[in-house]
Amino acid sequence: MNKTERQLAITLELQRSKTLRAEDLASQFETSVRTIYRDIQTLSEAGVPILGAPGQGYSLMEGYFLPPVRFTAEEAVSLLMGADFVEQRLDTDYGINARSAKRKIEATLSESVRNESRLVRETMRLLHIGEQSTEERVKTYLNQVRDAILKQCKISFMYIKKMPGTDGNRKNKRVVSPYGLTLVHENWVLLAYCDMRQEMRHFRLSRMSELSVLEDQFLLPNDFDLSSYRPPDNRDERIIMRANPEIADKIIEAVNFYIESIEERKEDVIFQFRVRYPEELLQHLLGWGGDIEVIEPKSLRFKIREVAKKILEHY
Repeated sequence: MNKTERQLAITLELQRSKTLRAEDLASQFETSVRTIYRDIQTLSEAGVPILGAPGQGYSLMEGYFLPPVRFTAEEAVSLLMGADFVEQRLDTDYGINARSAKRKIEATLSESVRNESRLVRETMRLLHIGEQSTEERVKTYLNQVRDAILKQCKISFMYIKKMPGTDGNRKNKRVVSPYGLTLVHENWVLLAYCDMRQEMRHFRLSRMSELSVLEDQFLLPNDFDLSSYRPPDNRDERIIMRANPEIADKIIEAVNFYIESIEERKEDVIFQFRVRYPEELLQHLLGWGGDIEVIEPKSLRFKIREVAKKILEHY
């Protein structure tokens, strides 16, 4: 931060807070108290009405407001909660920038709007879900992948697939050209062209390990647009299931993406799902226990029966 940026930031901090000591400002901006004294003098000479009270600190004259930006409480809440989201979900660098942005936004608010926006934010909360160790690793990878996308460098990593391959192995090494990142159901997903598969693939960052950015570069296709990209729908398998009406809402909430049709009947509800492979819904089906019955395919009925037998053996 250069001198001009620091002096503007000091003004914004004084606007946000009623009184600040030179020591507090020096600690915040990682400089000496003497430098803060010089900054305060420069600002005063430039016409910023800064008041100094011995033993208390500095404050802005009441009524002084900088910059000439006005936000409603609703607008302020939108910006501040957006910054909260960035701080929680993106990598460390963006987290630091988000915290800095929040302080600047709060500094531009009049006291009445600041208090109103604080009250509104206290009624809402962004939950930070996930184990800390996993989240920190994902944030680190997020930073590396984002950097690789901007520099158009390939990356390599070990990837754990959701389902094992024909050899029974779930883990293999991938080299990909990273095109974009998206957050889906609390999981960061990388859209990339996979050298192994020779096609676009999606990779969850939480399933990656041993990630490294390579020197090999790639060219982003001219027709690729992340905002309009839609993955091909390869859900060719169908599952038909009978369910207890009492848990229908729970099923819809949990696996809405897979539902193709719902038929409400007097004694039950018939769900039809479309999936890439039947086992994709296995854990959900087991979790619903005796409140559901798979009708088709028979192979999935057999799989559930086999898993149920293994569970029974443990008890």
